[in-house]
Amino acid sequence: MGLLLVTLALPAWAQQDDEAPPAFDRPGLGFSAESLPRGGVALELGLPDYERDRDEEGTLSTQFGSDLRLRVGLGADLELQVFGNPWNRLREAPRNAPSTTTRGAGDTGIALKYALPLGSDRHALAVLASSSFDTGSRAFGEGGTQYELGASYEYTFNERWTGALYANATRGAGEDAFTWSPSLNLAITDTVTGFLEAGFTHTNGEPSTSVAGAGLTWRVTPRTQLDASVDLGLDRNSPDVQAGLGVSFYFD
Repeated sequence: MGLLLVTLALPAWAQQDDEAPPAFDRPGLGFSAESLPRGGVALELGLPDYERDRDEEGTLSTQFGSDLRLRVGLGADLELQVFGNPWNRLREAPRNAPSTTTRGAGDTGIALKYALPLGSDRHALAVLASSSFDTGSRAFGEGGTQYELGASYEYTFNERWTGALYANATRGAGEDAFTWSPSLNLAITDTVTGFLEAGFTHTNGEPSTSVAGAGLTWRVTPRTQLDASVDLGLDRNSPDVQAGLGVSFYFD
């Protein structure tokens, strides 16, 4: 895995720049309250994402998946995003029964992100409207078109501490859900940042879920970021563990 990350990072490492680009959207439950400038491009990859859960019947599910998001700055605080999950692997192991393994792609989607011009160094706010399409396999797709509207607010306390609040509404494909997540970020060094987060989701007709976790980001160069994060379920209805490793690149 380390060799793969280094190989992918080589093109971005070749572009040294003393000025840091806008924040990346990964990792974490929410997204950055910044948008890319006109002509800026960010590629953000999950390599891989991981989820583990045991249900009430005792079936242990372990899933690995890839996550891809391409962001393109359109100007005027607006950016276009394209995202998807091109590869997933799910292993289900029931008690006293043979395990099964399923592979396939998830859905793909498109989004528009707008960072509101607040004119403040301490406050930042962005909204993200997206739609995902039923392009994935049955095991990993939502089974229909979904629409989401999210918002992310960030407040800078000082040079080291930043707080954020994220909220997102989802509708479509038989699902009506609302998620909100507070988080706290600490600049440990000039290139390493840690964060704590919690997430709460209410879905109509289904039990609510809640998770909490932490993560780290490392700016290997101003244009290349590595990340690692983990969230743990806080109740029996939530996945036991959700974790991920990722790499993000910025180009202009």
